[in-house]
Amino acid sequence: MKLLTKEIVSAFKKQGDTSEMEMEEIKVIAKFFNPIGASTWYLYEFEEEEGIFWCFANLGDPTFAECGTVALKELEDLRLPMGLRIERDMHFPIGKHTLREIIDKVKSGGYI
Repeated sequence: MKLLTKEIVSAFKKQGDTSEMEMEEIKVIAKFFNPIGASTWYLYEFEEEEGIFWCFANLGDPTFAECGTVALKELEDLRLPMGLRIERDMHFPIGKHTLREIIDKVKSGGYI
């Protein structure tokens, strides 16, 4: 599965630089996850030239989930047991949820 589609890349470009935006203004564009683990990345900005995403990452314990960066190549190159790879949640609605909504939901132990 391709992690990025034209629609997702377009949504990242439309949102642009989020560094001066409030969490209530930032739209989460995509959700990637480990299909055999607890890691989930909620992506809201893409620095395409560098191949870096800004995201809210929950690597298994919502208490320690935080915003940071992850490289597209790192996610694409990761090989999991049974030939699995990091996947994109195809049912996650592009730009429907704000970063604030995602953080609040994950920190409370829920999932989106």
